[in-house]
Amino acid sequence: MKIALTLMLALSGATFAAQAQELKGDAARGATLNASCIGCHGIPGYQSSFPEVHRVPAISGQNAKYIAAALSAYKKGERKHGTMRAVATTLSEQDMADLSAYYSTHGAAAASDAAAVAAPAPPADVAALLAKGACASCHGADFNKPIDGAYPKIAGQYPDYLFAALKSYKVEGNPQVGRGNAIMGAQVKQFSNKELKMLAQYLGSLPPGVHTIAQSKFR
Repeated sequence: MKIALTLMLALSGATFAAQAQELKGDAARGATLNASCIGCHGIPGYQSSFPEVHRVPAISGQNAKYIAAALSAYKKGERKHGTMRAVATTLSEQDMADLSAYYSTHGAAAASDAAAVAAPAPPADVAALLAKGACASCHGADFNKPIDGAYPKIAGQYPDYLFAALKSYKVEGNPQVGRGNAIMGAQVKQFSNKELKMLAQYLGSLPPGVHTIAQSKFR
């Protein structure tokens, strides 16, 4: 079991690292490229209706390497979401790197404040699920400091989004919905949707490392 887990983590890290954008990002340029982003990610509480109603993820303060990997996956169709793919296909690799650099530093003060707050211990049943999924092995003990920047911060992320995202890794053969990551797929398929919702609700209750920062204007 220990050998299998070690191999899984090695493969997972390699997968995310291969997807992640390695170009050096220019945060200042990224701030000029986010017109297509702020219409959803710059409105606190904004909800997506596809494939179900849920809040769009908070991305300010997220790891740059992870944001770039996610954008690349949408562009390649490895993550299936019509709106995100339409946006991602307009971006060059440098654009992705610049946007990622911008959002990773956007709201840094808020993320720093949250880091000082102690995370509540999970209930026993949730702790068992977290251990079963080896969630902290990649996302960090507090789920805010992943072992590599190619993994996302998930503490304090919107629970309804986390639930929808986790379920999407179970989907196979659907041209409109799903995420093609074999490692995450293997992990989430261990759980019922009820258990995934329990995980999402606990993770979403933690001090957040990511935020939705309202934009002062749209352009």
